Amino acid sequence: MTPRASDRARYDRATAHLDAPVAVVDLEAFDDNAADLVRRAAGKPIRVASKSVRCRALLERVLARDGFAGIMSFTLAESLWLARSGFEDVLLAYPSADRSGFAELAADPKLAAAVTVMVDDPAQLELIDRAREGGQQEIRVCLELDTSLRLLGGRVRIGALRSPLREPARLAELARSVARRPGFRLVGIMAYEGHVAGVGDEIAGQPLRSRAIRMMQGAARRELAVRRAAVVRAVRAVAPDLEFVNGGGTGSVQHTAAERSVTEIAAGSGLFVPRLFDNYSSFTGRPAALFAQPVVRRPGVGVVTVLGGGYPASGAPGPDRSPVPYLPEGLRYDPQEGAGEVQTPLIGFAADDLLIGDKVWFRHAKAGEMCERFDALQLIEGDAVTATVPTYRGEGRTFL
Repeated sequence: MTPRASDRARYDRATAHLDAPVAVVDLEAFDDNAADLVRRAAGKPIRVASKSVRCRALLERVLARDGFAGIMSFTLAESLWLARSGFEDVLLAYPSADRSGFAELAADPKLAAAVTVMVDDPAQLELIDRAREGGQQEIRVCLELDTSLRLLGGRVRIGALRSPLREPARLAELARSVARRPGFRLVGIMAYEGHVAGVGDEIAGQPLRSRAIRMMQGAARRELAVRRAAVVRAVRAVAPDLEFVNGGGTGSVQHTAAERSVTEIAAGSGLFVPRLFDNYSSFTGRPAALFAQPVVRRPGVGVVTVLGGGYPASGAPGPDRSPVPYLPEGLRYDPQEGAGEVQTPLIGFAADDLLIGDKVWFRHAKAGEMCERFDALQLIEGDAVTATVPTYRGEGRTFL
């Protein structure tokens, strides 16, 4: 029996008493992935990206391990909820225009001490000030650095369109704006190198493209390491008590950790290891989060139909944004239909061994987005479900 066939047997046994659709997290794989992230971080603490987990119980589990410290959140409402729930170090990774959230933050000393907000423009500071509504708590602020690689004199840009702050002087200027404005304190710098951390460099069947990606990423890492160090020096000249410099992502943990200017690493997807993380030469994770859909039809030889399953991931639309049929091996989408909203035909030799009611296990393209489709995660140890825990959705929290 292959390892994947063995996993399928375990998951089927563990969830035999549960009807699909159902979502699971294999705790042994989850813990192994967490240990691998810590190994690659080489002693630097890992801040967990909550959008890649979206389950408080699993956030608590990973933060209880040595090598992990703090949360990187994705909305201000989520940040405040997590802080009220007892998480004491929450970095909001994106700017916000949530005026009521800022009013709550500025009025509550516990929340203000736990939550750090992201800015890359003086107008964001102005918005926060207007939203205070008399709240006097000091707001902790982090600046975001643009990590994109610029080629051909800036005519070619590789990387996400995020912060407009690129050069040391621009970040130092905004740092001075924070320092001059009462009620704010600059505590950190963040730089997410998505074109390195979030792009696989070993794509099956595409050696030339893979080589080009590795060359791009090597150049990007070298350029960013020099520029990030210069940015940190410039900002520390304004804010010598800077608490952290955050960088990285699951795909670049070991590279970013090697930079002396970086004090902590951000990662989250590497805990679940969704399908988009299959194409990396530098590490191999274990798929830990899966969902199952039930077989409800057998339209013909070599075909089964499962209920639903059309759970596309965010990003530029394309085949790589669809979940992938994972267990049993030997299933693929009908190219004319793909993953459907209410039914999904699957074709392949494995279809003829599936019966009505059997489970087909899928991996989502991304990590935490799977949890937006399920109220609960079944936690599996060995071949048994040992706990059922709510996702954010299961707690009535849908932040985006």
